[in-house]
Amino acid sequence: MPATDRSLELAKTAAVAADDKLATTIAGIDVSEQLALTDVFVIVSASTDRQVGAIVDEVEDKLREKGAKPIRREGERDGRWVLLDFGDIVVHVQHDEERDFYELERLWKDCPEIDLGVPKRRDA
Repeated sequence: MPATDRSLELAKTAAVAADDKLATTIAGIDVSEQLALTDVFVIVSASTDRQVGAIVDEVEDKLREKGAKPIRREGERDGRWVLLDFGDIVVHVQHDEERDFYELERLWKDCPEIDLGVPKRRDA
């Protein structure tokens, strides 16, 4: 069963929020066939720790406006990789270096990508 319309709506909202805060890269992956816990991973990166924090705050604010509250927030203290679990979607906000090292998109390459309506990579 593919991701629900609600999950896709929340993922697109998170992507727009990240894009508004100048995320370096933004990707969406439909993990609903592989994971029972969530439908979509939104994977975002930023070039500085401060920017990671700004993206996290903006994503939370915009998703709250849609009635979604985070169930869990992890990694905020280090500012290098923050995981926001909203149930229907999980948003990974990573520093560019962590994104390059862990390559979450490669780990989930068997899952379909989602068009989030924002550029996947920002030209530097």
